[in-house]
Amino acid sequence: MKLTGCQIIIETLLEQGVTTVFGYPGGQVLHIYDALYQYRDRIHHVLTAHEQGASHAADGYARASGRVGVCIATSGPGATNLITGLATANADSIPVVAITGNVPFDMLGTDSFQEVDTIGLSIPVTKHGFLVKHIEDLADTMREAFRVASSGRPGPVLVDIPKNIQLAETDFIPQPAVKKTPDAVPDPALLDQALEMIRQSQRPLIYAGGGVINGNCADALVALAEKADAYAAFSMMGLTAMDTKNPRHLGMNGMHGRYAATKAFALADLVIACGVRFSDRATGNTAKFAKNAKIIHLDIDPAEQGKNIDATLPIAGNLRQSLEYLCLHLPSKHLPAWHEAIEAEKGAFHRPEPVEGYLQPWQIIEAVAHKAPDGTRIATDVGQHQMWVAQYYPFSAPRTHLTSGGLGTMGYGMGAAIGASMATGCRSVLFTGDGSFGMNLNELATAVTQQIPLTVVILRNGTLGMIHQWQGLFFDHRYMASLLQRKTDFVKLAEAFGARGYRAKTVSELQQALDQAFALPGPTVIDCLIPPEENVYPMVPPGGSVEDIILK
Repeated sequence: MKLTGCQIIIETLLEQGVTTVFGYPGGQVLHIYDALYQYRDRIHHVLTAHEQGASHAADGYARASGRVGVCIATSGPGATNLITGLATANADSIPVVAITGNVPFDMLGTDSFQEVDTIGLSIPVTKHGFLVKHIEDLADTMREAFRVASSGRPGPVLVDIPKNIQLAETDFIPQPAVKKTPDAVPDPALLDQALEMIRQSQRPLIYAGGGVINGNCADALVALAEKADAYAAFSMMGLTAMDTKNPRHLGMNGMHGRYAATKAFALADLVIACGVRFSDRATGNTAKFAKNAKIIHLDIDPAEQGKNIDATLPIAGNLRQSLEYLCLHLPSKHLPAWHEAIEAEKGAFHRPEPVEGYLQPWQIIEAVAHKAPDGTRIATDVGQHQMWVAQYYPFSAPRTHLTSGGLGTMGYGMGAAIGASMATGCRSVLFTGDGSFGMNLNELATAVTQQIPLTVVILRNGTLGMIHQWQGLFFDHRYMASLLQRKTDFVKLAEAFGARGYRAKTVSELQQALDQAFALPGPTVIDCLIPPEENVYPMVPPGGSVEDIILK
């Protein structure tokens, strides 16, 4: 059958099982939106307040569901507004397909209205980009975008479609949904070497990252920890790979990780790194990182091996296959001395004491966790609140923690929380700060319009908290541009958007606000006052090591 390019775009989305897209219309995608109108009973389009919100929502949808998220934007400023969201997804290996319109192909390069080199701009922040030049290639290009986005190490893919391609007609032959390219099979000989290293180890530590979540192999990682009698530390992206109630779960390591998790790297004689990239925030001074340990690095992406840390034994390939092979062939170990050493470190850090007139961050997080059902998707923005959530929230299942780990994108959380709720049909919670919330609070309009069951919890201290903390510790208290001095009333703001707003200064007020917020079907905002001088501890200074850790 003959279809226009716009119809082919929608048909290929339906082929891939897409039911929800996020976007914002504009001149060069109006015909795509006309096609969306024709298919409105089969694909739900969510109109966001800004294209960046659409890209973050597609990202949150993908993280929460494990499926590819989709966003749409017009040419020029529409496409450039997607860039931050695509960079965020790229840094954290999240599968997103972004569709942009552009001026007709023969007008590219003429500086026509709302024209930019979308592919050129997106190359550094996407896994791949396609510029469709011929209508006959459109369907297969769309399919290839989904295959690339979801295969191997996932990532965002952009498809730029000039207006003349959208309007042209060609024959369309429906196809089944694309399948991911099979992962490389890990080398059994290398896995046998890893087995021998684990057998000899007396102090094994598993280090789990986002690759465990993307690879859907958290169960295999937990099984290996049991078999090897190993403790586990986590990058921020890997936090949900093990239930925090598991006694082997040490929490996040690194600059603002839990003390025992960071200290474990100094004590271990073997680190089994699974789906991690050894970022600078996690390792600190690489010369002193895990200096007494051999390192096995299991990862789907061979480009990550040797990039930041030279592992003793790098093994590329499918992570689940690697973990299951090790589990199958490893005799069960029992290492009481290792348990004794780690348990002694767990009590080295204590959470801050309550301060009269304020809520402590851990009190807020614990109150939300007590109210939220297991499996609730928890999104964060970036800054101090992000670190407190990583330290204190009791995550129990994979894909429940949505945060910008690699790029550190303030304003990420609102769109991500909306996308997560759309993916699951359940309530999501956003922890944010008054600085981050100001970045993309316009998406509260989207949440209200869509009646998203979203609870926004603002940890308000009147500062750009992490900047303020660094200026206090490392810049002799020269607080330049980190004191917000804003008069924003977040309760009134919520009500102006059509949401419900609450304010809490005590635990009892917070609990009452949570009871009311969780009982409502739509979005709510809870403004929580925290001490302005409260810092995130522990903290390993930039370029430091566990030897330099600051506990208070």
